[in-house]
Amino acid sequence: MEELDIVVIGGGPAGLRAAEIAASYGRKVTIFDGKPSLGRKFLVAGKGGLNITHGEVFESFVTRYTGGEIWSSLIGEFDNEALREWCHGLGLETFQASSGRVYPKALKGAPVLRAWLARLRDMNVDIRPNHHWESLLPDRVLQFSNSAEIRANAIIFALGGASWPKTGSDGSWLPVFFKLGIACEPLVASNCGWECEWPSDVLDQAEGQPIKNICVRAGEKHVLGELLITSYGLEGGSIYALGSELRGMATPCIEIDFKPTFTAQQLLDKLTGAGGHFFQKAISAWKLSKAATALLATRVYQNPEELVLATKSFAIHLVRPRPIAEAISSAGGVCWSELDENLMLKNHHGVFVCGEMIAWDAPTGGYLLQAAFATGTRVGEAAAQISLIRKH
Repeated sequence: MEELDIVVIGGGPAGLRAAEIAASYGRKVTIFDGKPSLGRKFLVAGKGGLNITHGEVFESFVTRYTGGEIWSSLIGEFDNEALREWCHGLGLETFQASSGRVYPKALKGAPVLRAWLARLRDMNVDIRPNHHWESLLPDRVLQFSNSAEIRANAIIFALGGASWPKTGSDGSWLPVFFKLGIACEPLVASNCGWECEWPSDVLDQAEGQPIKNICVRAGEKHVLGELLITSYGLEGGSIYALGSELRGMATPCIEIDFKPTFTAQQLLDKLTGAGGHFFQKAISAWKLSKAATALLATRVYQNPEELVLATKSFAIHLVRPRPIAEAISSAGGVCWSELDENLMLKNHHGVFVCGEMIAWDAPTGGYLLQAAFATGTRVGEAAAQISLIRKH
């Protein structure tokens, strides 16, 4: 059996960050990944522009996460400014878009990953691909599908959730953790589209059309943004941000305010003198988009007041989220009650969990990657300290 110092299982951003931090303390770190190469989901995420973090101020930034007060500590230890400085340290400039989202100037994930892996190799981090983890035995012994057996001073699990399974983030670790007696919440699709049943005329007129500058509400939460009408339902940042609320509803439903910058009375005033042609006048007077018009046209209005009411609060009943394999991220995972403040498993000393394996949720916009870095930073430091104690 091979004896190693610190072992990281999973070569995504959380695992790479944990390895980087542990190695910076002079510890010998070995990364194992089930795929032939590391950072595959990181590269997929960067195809449309790698959104590394968000420029939002700290006080509101930390409210984007489920999981409670621990995020103030985690993000406080490695915040959005620290992540930008980290990127600059790799020789890559960053910029903040008008949306508040922060990107590397190169936009793609590949230059970031190349520079990052080069840094890790310079830090003598050992990278071993094609090692699919299978089990954890007492005394921190790891077994892999290729028959490799490793004992480590400290172990960091960074196996991701269950979205984008082709990249290796397939959630296959969950039943193994269940067998170990580690309490976990089921992995569910997050930041994903939702299905609903459209009348055929809606799709004929509006499939693939965006609905912009709207306010979308689910329960007590509302977000400003946009949606996209698809053949199966709705996509877009607004519905992604409401995923946690929708999953908690017995009958998931959203309400759309198509004109959030106008009061009901202001909209009604714009229809003065329209008579029985108030719907046609509303299309032009309110500057309704093609998609908004198609949705509003699915109902019959006896008077302008009814149309205004629907425009300010248009309910759409949803059926289910899209499959988890299509989701940007997943929610669920290891329960916080299983972890101490260093994200170490309380009943498995020296074994840590980070990234999307933990039961938290957050919207897109840079918050997901920021959490991977923040949790990776925390466990990397803690694992380095435990390793140092064991060495002496």
